[in-house]
Amino acid sequence: MEKILLVIDPANQNMPAFEFACYLARLTDSKITGVFLEHQIEPPAAVHPRSVSMYVAGKETTADVCTVSSTQSTAEAAILSFKQACERKAIRCSVHRDRGVPATEIVDESRYADVIIIDADTSLNSSYNGIPSGLVKDVLAKAECPIIIAPQSFNGIDEIVLTYNGTKSCVFAIKQFTYLFPQLADTKTIVLQVNEAGEWADPDKHNFKEWLQNYYSVLGFDVLRGDADDKLFDFLFKRKNVMIVMGAYGRSAISRFFRRSTSDLMINTITQPIFIAHY
Repeated sequence: MEKILLVIDPANQNMPAFEFACYLARLTDSKITGVFLEHQIEPPAAVHPRSVSMYVAGKETTADVCTVSSTQSTAEAAILSFKQACERKAIRCSVHRDRGVPATEIVDESRYADVIIIDADTSLNSSYNGIPSGLVKDVLAKAECPIIIAPQSFNGIDEIVLTYNGTKSCVFAIKQFTYLFPQLADTKTIVLQVNEAGEWADPDKHNFKEWLQNYYSVLGFDVLRGDADDKLFDFLFKRKNVMIVMGAYGRSAISRFFRRSTSDLMINTITQPIFIAHY
C-alpha cells in the first residue's frame, strides 16, 4: 500500500483518527494524503459577512467574504498543524484542499487511493445528524476504494476479526484487507460467522481456510448463534485493540451498529477500527 487518504474537517480535527493513520502509515511505509474539506465551514456567529461572487466546483455562486476568509484561515492553520505533526513523526505526507461538495470530492479522490480513513461523525453540518453522519454514509455507499472508520481511541492491533457470510462482497473485502496489510500476517485472526443455526453454513470452508492459511499464521474460525447484528455487537463489545473487516452486506449492519450507540457511554465503548469494502 502506498496512498492513505485521511479525511479532515479543518474546523474539527480528530486526533485519534490522525494517530491511527500514522500507525498504518508506519506499518505499511505509506504516505498520508490529508484531504481537507473546506466547503461550508461556518464563520463565527457575531461576524456580519457580505456576499461576493466566486467559483465552487466550476460553477459561479455567491459566498460571504467573512466565510471565505474564516474558511481559508482555519484550513491553513489545520494544514500547517498536520504537516508539522507528520514531520515530527517522520511520516511522508501531502495535502489536498477540497473546496467542492464534500462527499463528491472524497469519492472522486477514492478512485486513485488505496484506502480512506474517516471518522464516523465527520460532518460539515453544524447540526447533529447521527453516527455515522450523512457525509460518511454517502462515502461508504459510493467510494471506489476500501474505507476504514477510525477508532475513537487507538492502542494498536492485537487481533483481526474477519466477518464472513459467504457472499462475494464479503470475500472481496477480506481479500482487499489481506492484500493491503501483509504486515499483519502474524496477528491473531478470527473468521466470524453469525447465523440462526449456530453452525458454519458455507460448504467452501475448506477452500476458504486453505487460502487464508497462505496469509495468516494464527488463524481460527468461530460461529455464533442468533441475530447477526446483536451477536456481532456483543462479540466486539468485549474486545479491545481489534481490527474489524466487513463486506458490503455490513454497510446496513454498520449503521444499526452505530445507531445502538447513541448514548455517550456506548459511543465511548466503540474503539475498534472498521475496514469496509464493497464488491
